Amino acid sequence: MKNISVLGSTGSIGRQTLEVAAANPEQLKIRVLAAHKNAALMLQQIREFQPDFAVLTDTEAATALKKQYRGRTEILSGQEGLLAAATYEKADTVLGAMVGYAGLRPTLAAIKAGKDIALANKETLVAAGHLVMKAVAENHVSLLPVDSEHSAIFQSLRAGYHPCLSFTENGRDSSEVRRLILTASGGPFRGKKRDELKQVTLAQCLKHPNWNMGPKVTIDSSTLANKGLEVMEAHWLFNMPYEKIDVVVHPQSIVHSLVEFTDGAVVAQLGIPDMKLPIQYALSYPDRYDCSFGQLDLVKCGTLTFEEPDREAFPSLQIAVDCGKAGGSLPCAFNAANEECVTAFLEEKIGYLDIPEIVKRVLETHVMISHPDLDEIEETDRSVRRSANEIIYHL
Repeated sequence: MKNISVLGSTGSIGRQTLEVAAANPEQLKIRVLAAHKNAALMLQQIREFQPDFAVLTDTEAATALKKQYRGRTEILSGQEGLLAAATYEKADTVLGAMVGYAGLRPTLAAIKAGKDIALANKETLVAAGHLVMKAVAENHVSLLPVDSEHSAIFQSLRAGYHPCLSFTENGRDSSEVRRLILTASGGPFRGKKRDELKQVTLAQCLKHPNWNMGPKVTIDSSTLANKGLEVMEAHWLFNMPYEKIDVVVHPQSIVHSLVEFTDGAVVAQLGIPDMKLPIQYALSYPDRYDCSFGQLDLVKCGTLTFEEPDREAFPSLQIAVDCGKAGGSLPCAFNAANEECVTAFLEEKIGYLDIPEIVKRVLETHVMISHPDLDEIEETDRSVRRSANEIIYHL
């Protein structure tokens, strides 16, 4: 039995994590639920899973929840409640499904408390990968990927290495790997040129052809910023230089990612486009549970195709990769600027093509810190968000 604390339980990944837990009641016990302010959904989740305590970081939402709920689950609030959820002594695994930079501090707190991490919050590694991976090593915990692409790479690395070789849980031995190949669906605008993207609407952006995700990740997928964030995440997870990480567009989303080895062998993980499999694998590792959420039928899949991403029409990918290569505080700056621009686009304050342009403008004024500590990461995040919002306000 694994005891799980779910950070971000009311979001897309959080909800699917609870589906996985419900399907595996003898293996997974939900000890803690934490979210931002969706009190109605949190109430439903508490009644179904009966956690030891639940957290809403929004204090007004937590107060409303306390008025509605009468039962044994304790209701906490604010950042103190969130850190309590991340470090709870009866939980051995923390699934980080919070959206954006907000996941960094609770993830670090969980690692320092000796918790194994199932990470869906890629921004944690983007903003402070050097700090997170150092903490993982110092505290002797596992950090397993939940993103389908990184789960695929992790599984492919395990399949490709001989079991006698030293291969740590985070895939840190890369001596026999020629490159990692991340696949991207291409989003709803695959094949369109830059001029054709000037008038796209928010509704069009939110219609992802293959995946059911939250709004922020869906927008990032459409701009390919998400794939840039995933390149940075792969760099930290697998100790891989950026020169050995590639991106290919694979519209069918059946091949979730691939690993090419030095002898030319390519190992891939395939599956239906459903996040519950990588979530379950991150929680079941090193075992595989019998529970299946759908099986792949290759005959019905038909043709599988691959193509180069259009970096001119979707410049966010290359901007992100360049920031990752430069390192220091630039990845954090990219993430902060992109988050603010996506929020502004979701609120229909800016246009679709404004997103990468504003991010680029903000990064041009950012003074990079080569080896930022946590306080400097925090200040970078705050200052970049201010700069982005100044530009957004004056558009």
